[in-house]
Amino acid sequence: MQLCRSATMRNSPIKLVLALYCLVSVVYSDTDPNDWTILKAFRDGLENPELLEWPANGNDPCGQSWNHVHCVNSRVSQIQVQNMSLKGTLPQNLNQLIMLENLGLQRNQFTGPLPSFSRLSKLQYAYLDYNQFDAIPSDFFVGLESLQILALDNNPLNATTGWMFPKDLQGSSQLTNLSCINCNLAGPLPDFLGSLLSLQNLKLSGNSLSGELPPSFKGGMSLQNLWLNDQKGGGLSGTIDVVATMESVTVLWLHGNQFTGKIPESIGNLTLLKDLNLNTNRLVGLVPDNLKNMPLQHLDLNNNQLMGPTPMFKAAKVSCSSNSFCLSTPGVPCAPEVMALLEFLDGLNYPPRLVSSWIGNDPCSSWLGVTCNSNKVYSISLPKYNLSGTLSPSVAKLDSLQHINLGGNSLSGPVPANWTALTSLKTLDLSSNNISPPFPRFPTTVDVVIDGNPLLTGGKPDQSPNKNPSSGSFDSPKSPSQTKGTNSNPGDSVESAKQKSKRSTFVAIVAPVASVAFVAVLIIPLSIYYSKKRKDRFQASSSLVIHPRDPSDSDNTLKIVVANNTNGSTSTITGSGSASRDSSGIGESHVIEAGNLVISIQVLRNVTKNFCPENELGRGGFGVVYKGELDDGTKIAVKRMESGVISSKALDEFQAEIAVLSKVRHRNLVSLLGYSIAGNERILVYEYMPQGALSKHLFHWKSLKLEPLSWKRRLNIALDVARGMEYLHNLAHRSFIHRDLKSSNILLGDDFRAKVSDFGLVKLAPDGEKSVVTRLAGTFGYLAPEYAVTGKITTKADVFSFGVVLMELLTGLMALDEDRPEESQYLAAWFWHIKSDKEKLRAAIDPALDVKDETFESISTIAELAGHCTAREPNQRPDMSYAVNVLAPLVDKWKPLDDDTEEYCGIDYSLPLNQMVKGWQEAEGKDFSYVDLEDSKSSIPARPTGFAESFTSADGR
Repeated sequence: MQLCRSATMRNSPIKLVLALYCLVSVVYSDTDPNDWTILKAFRDGLENPELLEWPANGNDPCGQSWNHVHCVNSRVSQIQVQNMSLKGTLPQNLNQLIMLENLGLQRNQFTGPLPSFSRLSKLQYAYLDYNQFDAIPSDFFVGLESLQILALDNNPLNATTGWMFPKDLQGSSQLTNLSCINCNLAGPLPDFLGSLLSLQNLKLSGNSLSGELPPSFKGGMSLQNLWLNDQKGGGLSGTIDVVATMESVTVLWLHGNQFTGKIPESIGNLTLLKDLNLNTNRLVGLVPDNLKNMPLQHLDLNNNQLMGPTPMFKAAKVSCSSNSFCLSTPGVPCAPEVMALLEFLDGLNYPPRLVSSWIGNDPCSSWLGVTCNSNKVYSISLPKYNLSGTLSPSVAKLDSLQHINLGGNSLSGPVPANWTALTSLKTLDLSSNNISPPFPRFPTTVDVVIDGNPLLTGGKPDQSPNKNPSSGSFDSPKSPSQTKGTNSNPGDSVESAKQKSKRSTFVAIVAPVASVAFVAVLIIPLSIYYSKKRKDRFQASSSLVIHPRDPSDSDNTLKIVVANNTNGSTSTITGSGSASRDSSGIGESHVIEAGNLVISIQVLRNVTKNFCPENELGRGGFGVVYKGELDDGTKIAVKRMESGVISSKALDEFQAEIAVLSKVRHRNLVSLLGYSIAGNERILVYEYMPQGALSKHLFHWKSLKLEPLSWKRRLNIALDVARGMEYLHNLAHRSFIHRDLKSSNILLGDDFRAKVSDFGLVKLAPDGEKSVVTRLAGTFGYLAPEYAVTGKITTKADVFSFGVVLMELLTGLMALDEDRPEESQYLAAWFWHIKSDKEKLRAAIDPALDVKDETFESISTIAELAGHCTAREPNQRPDMSYAVNVLAPLVDKWKPLDDDTEEYCGIDYSLPLNQMVKGWQEAEGKDFSYVDLEDSKSSIPARPTGFAESFTSADGR
């Protein structure tokens, strides 16, 4: 600077050069005045500023290279004063150092509140740990878009009230390290932390965190170190299933919390894990084999409630003391009765009262609720113990068990069929639970009490609990009224309790039952075949059950269950087939967490390339649909609500779609994989249907250069849609009305199999024939007239829309097109006039179809069905099950096979079924009421979630 001043005094040729040099030095060396002011305030706030060794009269920190200050040109980019024992407060305008990139204040004695960092968009590293900052402002994290490392450890921040990371932090998408050990965090972990996909180290030990681990932590994060240990005031709770999906984690510290449940078997998927500490939690159950075999460096399972045999681990350093293992010696198995009871406990979700009592290797040593005789388990008596869960087949291993009393609890699911093999059993009390059919047939020597189980008895009390209710029962125990000569069963009680419900998904067939064709087709061949082939294996018979398959699984065929009354055993005939991909090509392994549907917005941005226009699949009233691809190659459809359409109506539809699709699953309904709510974002994620909407294949195939749909494909599509709608109306756990069925809401997979989509307008269907009044919704051209005029709606409104779709499939014309002549603009009205005239109908058929005489026969059938479905009066329209019955034979026409009929010679098929059965009984010298299939390897299938307790032949589809 002295050189510059002297240059102005001389009249010299170098004057201009020196002046330019001075100007450059001012620009590139002198500190920005505002930055200098903030640094001065920083120094003035210290009690011991001399430790900085900053010149007292210096006003150019950047030009004079002050200690601990680094600049880029004239702006301060770094302040590094770590571990200097500095005392004092920070200036509250520190965030005006807008070019600050690195701030190292750790291991000093700073006090007072932290200033806001809200304008520090360049800040990458902030080390504020090991000080005495006592408050953090609410806007501290606003706009920290470059932040990579933040350390706040060991500061008494908001000590009185506690605090939690605000949503502003989710804007720091580059954050890799977040450390806040002993910094007074309180409450649940924010779900948005799971959207920070760059986060590798999350260290939050020694706070007051509570609640469960966020679902967003599942799978998608890049965490390597997760420290959530030693939380105060109880700590974190719930299961640790989420962490078992974090495949990048190497250190996992969860000790000192209240985690419950079992250690998930999938923990073995964490192949990079080296250090696992689960000390001092409430984990229960057996140690999974996958954990035993993990080559960990350190494993701590101390102070839990783990049970079963003490494991032998492959970990280098292991500690597992203070648990409830049956024996102290690793690898030595528990007593068989102990293992059977522990499996029973597993089905009950390990209730704490029993976990704390059932300790050791001897169930006769005062285990709560267990009574022994001659050192063998004699009874299990746990009435009104607030038990939940299901009953375990392991109880059948307790061969000395005589009494089971589990009444007055909240148990659900069926009674295991192998319980009937308990030869010593005398009493079984399952009253006042929620047991579901099928109920196995126990010997008459067993006193079975099942009153108060609505799914079995319809909620009616059993007036004679000392009588075996399964005597003569087909699929579930009978109430006393049923044992007095009636043919009803608990399923009938359920039906009456549901008042005139038109759906029924479970039927118990008690022989002899005549006049039911479906039953006859099943029983006659089975009874004749097994009477011929396996006479020596029949015992006195009891029951035959047709159990519904899971409607969402096309590979599970109808299952026929037969029971033997000698020991209550059951066997099953099932169709073959293994799990396969559905029409969209998405297998079960690709489904994104069905139990919890929340998906990170960041994940969806990544898979759609930030909603890139090139990934756009289509647009609608809701918003834009994008194609996305997950890391494993699975394609998804992402429907994003546009901010301009976010209204109460749109939000209602958004919530409705989630509510419906999280409850119903069917192979002909598009599956909802998840949703995302972040700020104004409302996003739904579906399975990807590669061929898109039916409408483009019917109306736009030429412009899109597609192949026109063949008649065979159109028939398959019609049947698929009918089955999906039949499920919504009749077979789901509740009856739903779609309200917007149309060709653009019917999506096609690679195999051109159809699925119904767009459930934003779905309405819960009214009972019986009553209608419900609702606001008008749907699409003109598909609306039923009574709904359009009165607003009253029943399932028959969907039937009308389906009829219009059939007309579109037949004609290739849109439901409503103002460009057509006036008389044919409204397809439904026009089609009604021409459907019965063969010449006019033939002329109306889509020109893209090659119509032959045999094809025209089925076209005429579909035209007639379309007419019935669009009848003016709702009560003149059929149910969707009728449509399925009409369409199914057209898709797969059955032809009889030439077969060896020698075994069946001499059978008079003209006789009624009951006479045929009676004749066989007399010939065999025994009563017939079921077919025995002892060599079957299958078991009674679990009823799919959401199925009603009744069953119709429709489920056989």
